[in-house]
Amino acid sequence: MASDANSTSTSGAPLAGRSVVVTRSREQAAELATQLEAQGATVIEWPVIRIIEPDDWEPADRAIDALTTYDWIVFTSNNGVERFFGRLDSRGLDARALCGIAIAAVGKGTASRLDRHGIRADYVPAQFVAEGILQGFYERGVGSGTRILIPRALEAREVLPDTLREWGAHVDVAPVYRTVRGEMAPEAARQLADGHVDAVTFTSASTVKNLVALLEESLGSAEDARSALGNAVLASIGPVTSEELRAAGLEATLEADPHSIPGLVEALAAHLGPQK
Repeated sequence: MASDANSTSTSGAPLAGRSVVVTRSREQAAELATQLEAQGATVIEWPVIRIIEPDDWEPADRAIDALTTYDWIVFTSNNGVERFFGRLDSRGLDARALCGIAIAAVGKGTASRLDRHGIRADYVPAQFVAEGILQGFYERGVGSGTRILIPRALEAREVLPDTLREWGAHVDVAPVYRTVRGEMAPEAARQLADGHVDAVTFTSASTVKNLVALLEESLGSAEDARSALGNAVLASIGPVTSEELRAAGLEATLEADPHSIPGLVEALAAHLGPQK
């Protein structure tokens, strides 16, 4: 797959003349790419993850059949929202099926995606990670006897469900999608290796794992992959993603605060923009 480069030549914009790699899935890249281009960046799209259906819908369908038994549903990503509501629709249901259930969203972006489906989140933690939502749940008395549904990726951190279970809650994790490795982008890999990329954005741990793996495959070794990424600013959306970078032998140059797409763009613009 060749990289897609789009640029806006807005002189004076903070990221004018800067090239930025967007590693999100093709379906999700537009939001970040558009905001980067509005700041003057030339965007190189390299979707290193693909979002696909889970191997088995049975756990999600079983949870949907038992929706009235849950006290909370926790959405941890936009993908979780879209895939869950897509499955509801395939079963002839809509947002009304969630009547009476408290809804938590990990992040303002996820909360906004719920709004599009007619659902306003009852709780959005200030810290957009599992640890943040746990703090709020503790304050709200979530624990023994609480029934919680988490529609999410098949592969995800277990800290949230595991901790809730330790508190005595009944937690059902329902996979509604899977993330798999995206395709090779030889031109983007070459530009990284040649030092012609100013920044690489990472919006999840999966984007880190998959980009490093693809670069290793393209360049021949883990050392070459780390060297190529060392030529660029590594922009992380949050602490979980930053930790994955460290696990790969890399270090985030910057971390978004807040941990959101606008926060990531703002941090990049501040870091790479003209010095005041």
